[in-house]
Amino acid sequence: MSLTMRKGRGVEVLVPQTWLGRMKTQARRAGVRMPPMAGSARDVAVNRIEDARLWAAPKLDQAAQSVEEQIAPIVSAFLAEMARRIDVSAARKTRRRWPVAALCTGAAIGAIGVMMYRNNAQRWTDTMRESVRDTASDAGKWVGDKAQETRDKAGRATDDIKGKMS
Repeated sequence: MSLTMRKGRGVEVLVPQTWLGRMKTQARRAGVRMPPMAGSARDVAVNRIEDARLWAAPKLDQAAQSVEEQIAPIVSAFLAEMARRIDVSAARKTRRRWPVAALCTGAAIGAIGVMMYRNNAQRWTDTMRESVRDTASDAGKWVGDKAQETRDKAGRATDDIKGKMS
């Protein structure tokens, strides 16, 4: 919003309705304040642009050399590595190897486990057979000892009875 005073009038309020209107108003005011120097301003701008181009050309050439010698080999190696990593044929070979290796390893571990189980079961069976045999022979021995003791007692009792009768 702009407040201006003009001779003979009071305060005049200028309110541009849009952004474009505000810019036009500012341009009008700038044109009124400065004398027309459009031709010299253009010449100054052309000289400055030419100076900037003269300064920038060697800098851009130097940057191009630097990119070519230092950055390009790194980027090239990076892109080649990425291409190798995402190659479909290499990925398929890798994908097939791991499951097959895991399957073979699991089968080998399972076979070893079955052999160990059977061996352990056979040992247990042999141990139980020997234990039963030993237990049976021990029981037979025990029964035989008891029978002998009983015979001895019966023989003594018979002898006592015979001695009393005679």
